[in-house]
Amino acid sequence: MEISAAGRLEVRITTADVGKRVSVRSLIEHGPSGEKFTDTVGVLTSWDNGVLLITRKSGESVRVAESTLVAGKVVPSAPARRRGPAAGYEELARVSARAWPPVESERLGEWELRAAVGEVSCEARPRGAVAGRREGFTRRANSVLPLGDPGMPLDDALTAVRGWYAARGLPAYVQTATGAEGAQELLCAELERRGWVREVTAELWTGPLAPVADRGGEPSGVVLSRQADEAWLARYRRKGVGEVALRVLGSGPSVWFASVPGGTDDAPAAIGRCVVDGRWAGFAAVEVDPAQRRRGLATAVMAALARQALDEGASAAWLQVEEDNAGARAMYRRLGFAAHHAYHHHRAPESSAPAGDGAL
Repeated sequence: MEISAAGRLEVRITTADVGKRVSVRSLIEHGPSGEKFTDTVGVLTSWDNGVLLITRKSGESVRVAESTLVAGKVVPSAPARRRGPAAGYEELARVSARAWPPVESERLGEWELRAAVGEVSCEARPRGAVAGRREGFTRRANSVLPLGDPGMPLDDALTAVRGWYAARGLPAYVQTATGAEGAQELLCAELERRGWVREVTAELWTGPLAPVADRGGEPSGVVLSRQADEAWLARYRRKGVGEVALRVLGSGPSVWFASVPGGTDDAPAAIGRCVVDGRWAGFAAVEVDPAQRRRGLATAVMAALARQALDEGASAAWLQVEEDNAGARAMYRRLGFAAHHAYHHHRAPESSAPAGDGAL
């Protein structure tokens, strides 16, 4: 915290510092074990009516009463990265968006409105769903990527967004990020102030590619293909909307699918997907037959895909992982990955139509 020459803590932030990353210490009435202070680090997203709103790296918003401030200062916009490839948020946002391409898109200034929607068939629809209902495949391909200025006031832009998705039978989602230089804490705060609900939070992790390739040893039973066949799809847990899903999964700069034959249920024992895009290799859909876990199959799949990506000139890797997937997070750490930023999907208020598979 900021300490004066006389040894006293000082508050060295003002309302002019909104939008900057800050560290503050404030009083608490009933802290654990008799603690009197709490520290909060994040982006100062507003300072109104005697209350500071600070958005942490995770996307959590913390309210701090101005009257409780003991100390505060502006700190560097992002902590120094100790390992992994150097990359800014915007570069990774564009790379990850190309790995989950929409079926249709439209520009709104510098925002990209993205949709990948189809009709749910009788065979694919969940219990109780109505055949013919339109549904999007994965929120990543059915949300706004707001990298820059929409070219109009925010309220007008959000009205246009809601209309565009409503015309396609979809809820309106805006994808945002926190916790990295150039991320969108201010936009997150503005959306939540307008009643948009943060439904999903996950993380994008990065790491060097070569160690992933080395961990798998010699290739052992992993089959690589340019297309996802029926067997691969049988193992894939995020199912739905048929041809639309196949178009999204199969699109991207250079897409590879991996399978390990020999599952206990007529599906592969393990699968994975990788999209090679310049220096980046993006991993996804790494899944293992529950009866054959803890045998190194996921590592073998990623290693085989990593070797292919190295052959195509990639040197860095990224992936997206949900907050509650402890097993996957532990494996990715062992492979040299670390969290780069958190990303979120904010849903428009009173928008409840299904948006696609799972949390991502």
